[in-house]
Amino acid sequence: MSSSLIPAFGAPGLALGLTGILWFGTSTGGKVKPLGWWWTLLLAMVAGASYKAAGTPFDLVSSLVNDGLGLFGDVVPRVTMAGIGLFLTGVILYRKLTTRQVAVIGIIFWYVASGAGGAYSLLAQKIDTIMQSFA
Repeated sequence: MSSSLIPAFGAPGLALGLTGILWFGTSTGGKVKPLGWWWTLLLAMVAGASYKAAGTPFDLVSSLVNDGLGLFGDVVPRVTMAGIGLFLTGVILYRKLTTRQVAVIGIIFWYVASGAGGAYSLLAQKIDTIMQSFA
Protein backbone atom coordinates (compact mmCIF):
# COMPACT_ATOMS: atom_id res chain seq x y z
CA MET A 1 0.00 0.00 0.00
CA SER A 2 1.34 3.39 -1.00
CA SER A 3 1.65 6.21 1.49
CA SER A 4 1.07 8.83 -1.22
CA LEU A 5 -2.08 10.91 -1.13
CA ILE A 6 -2.12 11.15 -4.94
CA PRO A 7 -2.38 7.82 -6.78
CA ALA A 8 0.36 7.00 -9.28
CA PHE A 9 -1.75 7.03 -12.43
CA GLY A 10 0.92 8.90 -14.40
CA ALA A 11 0.52 11.34 -17.24
CA PRO A 12 -1.48 8.98 -19.50
CA GLY A 13 -4.00 8.25 -16.76
CA LEU A 14 -4.29 11.91 -15.84
CA ALA A 15 -4.77 12.92 -19.49
CA LEU A 16 -7.47 10.32 -20.01
CA GLY A 17 -9.19 11.04 -16.69
CA LEU A 18 -9.25 14.81 -17.18
CA THR A 19 -10.54 14.42 -20.73
CA GLY A 20 -13.43 12.37 -19.36
CA ILE A 21 -14.11 14.95 -16.65
CA LEU A 22 -14.01 17.75 -19.24
CA TRP A 23 -16.22 15.90 -21.71
CA PHE A 24 -18.90 14.91 -19.22
CA GLY A 25 -18.42 17.89 -16.91
CA THR A 26 -19.24 20.41 -19.63
CA SER A 27 -22.69 18.98 -20.30
CA THR A 28 -25.77 19.12 -18.15
CA GLY A 29 -27.93 16.40 -16.70
CA GLY A 30 -25.74 14.73 -14.10
CA LYS A 31 -26.02 14.81 -10.34
CA VAL A 32 -23.18 17.35 -10.09
CA LYS A 33 -23.36 20.86 -11.49
CA PRO A 34 -21.46 21.36 -14.77
CA LEU A 35 -17.94 22.76 -14.59
CA GLY A 36 -17.63 26.51 -14.54
CA TRP A 37 -15.58 28.47 -17.06
CA TRP A 38 -12.42 28.85 -14.94
CA TRP A 39 -12.41 25.23 -13.76
CA THR A 40 -12.83 24.08 -17.34
CA LEU A 41 -9.91 26.21 -18.50
CA LEU A 42 -7.66 25.06 -15.67
CA LEU A 43 -8.44 21.37 -16.19
CA ALA A 44 -7.99 21.75 -19.98
CA MET A 45 -4.54 23.24 -19.45
CA VAL A 46 -3.48 20.40 -17.16
CA ALA A 47 -4.97 17.86 -19.61
CA GLY A 48 -3.01 19.44 -22.49
CA ALA A 49 0.24 19.23 -20.51
CA SER A 50 -0.59 15.64 -19.60
CA TYR A 51 -1.08 14.69 -23.25
CA LYS A 52 2.28 16.26 -24.03
CA ALA A 53 3.99 14.39 -21.18
CA ALA A 54 2.25 11.06 -21.87
CA GLY A 55 3.99 10.29 -25.15
CA THR A 56 2.82 7.69 -27.66
CA PRO A 57 -0.07 6.91 -28.30
CA PHE A 58 -1.45 9.77 -26.22
CA ASP A 59 0.50 12.36 -28.16
CA LEU A 60 -2.06 11.91 -30.93
CA VAL A 61 -3.79 15.05 -29.63
CA SER A 62 -0.49 16.93 -29.85
CA SER A 63 0.14 15.51 -33.33
CA LEU A 64 -3.26 16.66 -34.59
CA VAL A 65 -2.72 20.14 -33.15
CA ASN A 66 0.80 20.26 -34.62
CA ASP A 67 -0.54 19.30 -38.08
CA GLY A 68 -3.16 22.04 -37.85
CA LEU A 69 -0.55 24.58 -36.82
CA GLY A 70 1.63 23.50 -39.74
CA LEU A 71 -1.23 24.17 -42.15
CA PHE A 72 -1.84 27.54 -40.50
CA GLY A 73 1.88 28.37 -40.89
CA ASP A 74 1.64 27.58 -44.61
CA VAL A 75 -1.21 30.08 -44.99
CA VAL A 76 0.32 32.73 -42.70
CA PRO A 77 4.11 32.41 -43.07
CA ARG A 78 6.50 33.50 -40.30
CA VAL A 79 3.82 33.31 -37.61
CA THR A 80 5.33 32.16 -34.31
CA MET A 81 3.98 29.86 -31.62
CA ALA A 82 3.95 32.86 -29.27
CA GLY A 83 1.76 34.77 -31.71
CA ILE A 84 -0.64 31.85 -32.03
CA GLY A 85 -0.67 31.51 -28.23
CA LEU A 86 -1.52 35.20 -27.85
CA PHE A 87 -4.28 34.84 -30.45
CA LEU A 88 -5.75 31.84 -28.61
CA THR A 89 -5.55 33.78 -25.34
CA GLY A 90 -7.71 36.47 -26.96
CA VAL A 91 -10.17 33.87 -28.24
CA ILE A 92 -10.47 32.24 -24.82
CA LEU A 93 -10.84 35.49 -22.91
CA TYR A 94 -13.01 37.58 -25.23
CA ARG A 95 -15.07 35.19 -27.32
CA LYS A 96 -18.34 33.90 -25.97
CA LEU A 97 -17.62 30.16 -25.75
CA THR A 98 -19.39 27.21 -24.25
CA THR A 99 -17.44 25.42 -21.55
CA ARG A 100 -16.90 22.52 -23.95
CA GLN A 101 -15.35 24.92 -26.47
CA VAL A 102 -13.16 26.32 -23.68
CA ALA A 103 -12.03 22.76 -22.91
CA VAL A 104 -11.02 22.00 -26.51
CA ILE A 105 -9.33 25.35 -27.12
CA GLY A 106 -7.64 25.14 -23.71
CA ILE A 107 -6.02 21.80 -24.60
CA ILE A 108 -4.86 23.24 -27.95
CA PHE A 109 -3.64 26.40 -26.22
CA TRP A 110 -1.52 24.40 -23.80
CA TYR A 111 0.19 22.56 -26.63
CA VAL A 112 0.92 25.86 -28.37
CA ALA A 113 2.06 27.42 -25.08
CA SER A 114 4.64 24.71 -24.52
CA GLY A 115 6.34 25.62 -27.80
CA ALA A 116 5.98 29.39 -27.50
CA GLY A 117 8.85 30.22 -25.17
CA GLY A 118 8.74 32.82 -22.40
CA ALA A 119 6.19 32.64 -19.59
CA TYR A 120 3.93 30.28 -21.57
CA SER A 121 6.79 27.82 -21.94
CA LEU A 122 7.97 28.05 -18.33
CA LEU A 123 4.54 27.23 -16.95
CA ALA A 124 4.08 24.41 -19.46
CA GLN A 125 7.48 22.96 -18.52
CA LYS A 126 6.61 23.02 -14.81
CA ILE A 127 3.35 21.17 -15.35
CA ASP A 128 5.10 18.73 -17.70
CA THR A 129 7.72 18.03 -14.99
CA ILE A 130 5.05 17.48 -12.33
CA MET A 131 3.09 15.12 -14.59
CA GLN A 132 6.21 13.06 -15.36
CA SER A 133 6.92 12.74 -11.65
CA PHE A 134 3.56 10.97 -11.19
CA ALA A 135 4.49 8.31 -13.75
